[in-house]
Amino acid sequence: MKPITPTPQKPAKPHKGAGEVRIIGGQWRRTKLPVALKPGLRPTPDRVRETLFNWLGQSLFGWRCVDPFAGTGALGLEAASRYAAHVLLCEVDPALVAQLNNQVTRLKATTVHVQRTDGVACLKQLMPSSVDLVFLDPPFDSALFEPALQAAAKAIKPEGWVYLEAPAAWADEALAPLGLMQHRHLKAGAVHAHLLRRIA
Repeated sequence: MKPITPTPQKPAKPHKGAGEVRIIGGQWRRTKLPVALKPGLRPTPDRVRETLFNWLGQSLFGWRCVDPFAGTGALGLEAASRYAAHVLLCEVDPALVAQLNNQVTRLKATTVHVQRTDGVACLKQLMPSSVDLVFLDPPFDSALFEPALQAAAKAIKPEGWVYLEAPAAWADEALAPLGLMQHRHLKAGAVHAHLLRRIA
């Protein structure tokens, strides 16, 4: 019996981050965005984003969108790629703010504006009924879901949308006191993706 020769291990490459995500559709389709190695930073998976923009429609021409927990900017930049008229990216981490500004410059994304601020504060400063779409993807272990949903419900137009990504499903009973109702829901791995509307 021959002795088993151990397979030589390749030296580990230095870790520069958590990888990258890509923009799926629109003018910047296939553009890669870097993902920094940060606690709680969890970009929306490509498959989930693809489903979301199937729900919303492939073009967001003329829409006003807000991504209050921008992180990599994948959701907001996807909206801008699909011709949204105005996209506000809010992020509290200074390193991520710098990275977002770099991406905006690289893409010449004139409709995208980056602001260093807390996500809930970002939503509260919006005029009531002023935006078409809010992307809510706060850190899963945070207590930000309820205040963010409440502020988002006030910020969207009567026919507007809130996209919510959470570690558990939000049923209509939990959403109703915040002024929202579920329109679509998808579970992908540990992620629950919701498309929400205002209650008429």
